This record gives sequence, C-alpha cells and structure tokens, in this order.
Amino acid sequence: MKMSERHKMLEGQPYHASDPELVAEQALTSAWLARYNAALGQPAPSWRSLLAERLAAVGEGSIVRPPFHCDYGWNIRIGNRVFINFNCIILDVARVGIGDDTRIGPAVQIYTAEHPLDSHQRRSGLESGRPVTIGSNVWIGGGAIILPGVTIGDDAVIGAGSVVTRDVPAGGRVAGNPATLHAG
Repeated sequence: MKMSERHKMLEGQPYHASDPELVAEQALTSAWLARYNAALGQPAPSWRSLLAERLAAVGEGSIVRPPFHCDYGWNIRIGNRVFINFNCIILDVARVGIGDDTRIGPAVQIYTAEHPLDSHQRRSGLESGRPVTIGSNVWIGGGAIILPGVTIGDDAVIGAGSVVTRDVPAGGRVAGNPATLHAG
C-alpha cells in the first residue's frame, strides 16, 4: 500500500508539500489563523478555546498572544502555564512539544521543516522535518530561532536573538549565532 504524503511527513520521511491533502490542511489552518489573529483585542480566555480548535494540546493557563503563525497546528503540543509572546512562528511539519511553565519571547521562530541540501532533490519539491522538543520552565528570549531536530532541556535559558542549532542540556544557558553553551 502506498503511503500518503501526509503520512510520510508525519514519519519524518521526504514528502511533497504540494500534495493536495497537505495544501487543503494548510488552507484550513490559514482560515483558523485568520480567526485566531483577529482575536487580538479580545480577552485572553477566548484565545485558549480558539487554540484548542487546531492545536494537538493546549495546557491549562497557557497563553499564545496573537499574531501567531504555523503550518498545520495539529503537530503542536503546549503544556500548562506556557506563555508565548507576539509574532511566534512555528513551522510544524513535525511534532513540536513545549513543556509546562515555559516562556517564549516575541518573534521567536521554531522550525521543524527541512529542505534537501542536494539541489536536484530540492528542485523536485521534496521536504522533510524533524521534531523540536522544548522542556519545562524554559526561557527563550525574543527573536531566537530554534532549528529542526533540537531538544531543549528543562530549566534552560536561550538568549535573545540566538540561533539554536543543536540540543541544549537541562539547565543550560546558550546565546549567540550559533548558540553556544555558557557557564550559568
């Protein structure tokens, strides 16, 4: 039996993002994001119910301040009491998990999507993704970029503007481009 492009995407295998099923899912997400981002002037409790319509999980007391942007939404799991500030972008072609009590500054970008390094493969439209896992009680400063496949341990701190290219251990403090570990 032939595997669908969506199934390939969810398995971390190369897939074609132009597949009609995936394009339709992105259109649904775009419509949902338009409603969610229009909620900017509404009280935060209404945001949570809107988030629950599309995200895989939204913990109690969590806030994602609009505007917010993602590819699909259903690959994103947010723990309890998470705060995500304005203009967060999550490219969620693979799973993104955010642990309890994590704080994410404005304009943070979390990428799971990857494109082939080989130009012929890239031209063919193939993509893939690797999950991103962010532990509990993490602080990610504004403008940071988290790259595909990265795991950030509990209690870590990511400096503003950092580009996180590799895993960060629990309690680790990283900053820079690329982000490097600093003594705490």
